[in-house]
Amino acid sequence: MIGRWNGRWKDLWSALHAARIGRATPAWRPLTSVAALFAVFAVLPAAALELDVTRDRDRDDDAPPNVVYVESNIGEPGKNSIFGFHRDASGSLTPLSGSPYLTGGTGVFDLSLALGPFDSDQNIIVTPNHRRLFAVNSGSNTIAVFDIRENGSLVPVNGSPFPSGGVNPVSVGLADDLLTVVNKNQDPNQDQSRSLPNYTTFRVTPHGRLIAIPHSTVSVPHGSSPTQALVSPDEEIVFGADFMGGVLQSFILLPNGRLFQNPPQPLPASEFAGSPAPHFPLGLQVHPRRRVLYAGFVTINRLGVYTYNSSGVLSFVRTVPNSGGAICWLAANRAGTRLYTSNTGDNSVSVYDLSNPTFPVEIQHVVLNGNGNPLQLALDSSGSFLHVVSQRATPATPLGEGNVLHVLRVDPVTGLLVEAPSSPTILPVPAGTRSQGVAAL
Repeated sequence: MIGRWNGRWKDLWSALHAARIGRATPAWRPLTSVAALFAVFAVLPAAALELDVTRDRDRDDDAPPNVVYVESNIGEPGKNSIFGFHRDASGSLTPLSGSPYLTGGTGVFDLSLALGPFDSDQNIIVTPNHRRLFAVNSGSNTIAVFDIRENGSLVPVNGSPFPSGGVNPVSVGLADDLLTVVNKNQDPNQDQSRSLPNYTTFRVTPHGRLIAIPHSTVSVPHGSSPTQALVSPDEEIVFGADFMGGVLQSFILLPNGRLFQNPPQPLPASEFAGSPAPHFPLGLQVHPRRRVLYAGFVTINRLGVYTYNSSGVLSFVRTVPNSGGAICWLAANRAGTRLYTSNTGDNSVSVYDLSNPTFPVEIQHVVLNGNGNPLQLALDSSGSFLHVVSQRATPATPLGEGNVLHVLRVDPVTGLLVEAPSSPTILPVPAGTRSQGVAAL
């Protein structure tokens, strides 16, 4: 990772070091050296939209194919786990041997259906070579790390789970050997006054242990409800959405592993003109080939489009409509031609054409089978199947229902979706549990 900073970024790093701003600053504290930082940015050439992504992200040829993972999020102490499934050519799912795999921690249990505690993404992720999995234990403030065996089964690494560096971890993002963790601090079963929500980073050792990076924590105001640690394709920027804080975050991932926070960006007031809806962002995705960021404007059901420069500074472009209800999480295919959104309010998924990356056009709206409210979603590595996790997020879904995993086939030409005949698969969790997170190989 450090090698990618040579050349164009070398002078920037020297200036950051000289100005003593390598230590990240909490969002609620003035950034005393911001002027010095932007003086450095001013001499850099304007960033084009094209991304130079040189990292080989192809999976290991020996990695297990056609495997899907979902986190149970069971709130009983020590009962959180990862469900593992094998997916066949029709989209049917079969539990892997040994599934579910205990994470060594606790999920979050809450029957109030309140906004915030369960609004997050990237609860579980896998490495690009599909050899390791990271998962949050949101109720016990730890991160579980597993090695993935050749048959897809999971084995905890030595020392797992590891402290998350805060309260109520909900999201993880990986850049090379640096793991960014979002600690939401909104678990109703924990004392939220003991800590601020934060973004923080860890070094991942070759054996999977997490080593906290000193002075890497960036705190955000109480009640902000941060949701996501989204890493840019070049692995130099981390994006976040502070859901109830109403702002988008971006951080430069410095060579020493610390986060440098750009000024948080509120959602544009013009998009909410005439609407009493709160300005809540939920769900982020980056275009895999262009410097374009997409964000769900959940309360007005529109998809926000931003561009960003090489230091992660965002520029708002526009919003486009979504025909579903309560647009939430987003996933893009590897070619950058299609974007998929989960629409929590009407149990649906939308498909967008990205022929013009800054002007997405919705081309399909699919209502999912069964009851529930879709949240996180993930494509498999081939882009042939889309997987969507649903919860019980509204009173309209009966207690004890809603925790299911949908599998939808993706047309290889059009990118349009058809739900598999066997979908959805019921997740065997206690009533009141809200399963979360999905990763697909």
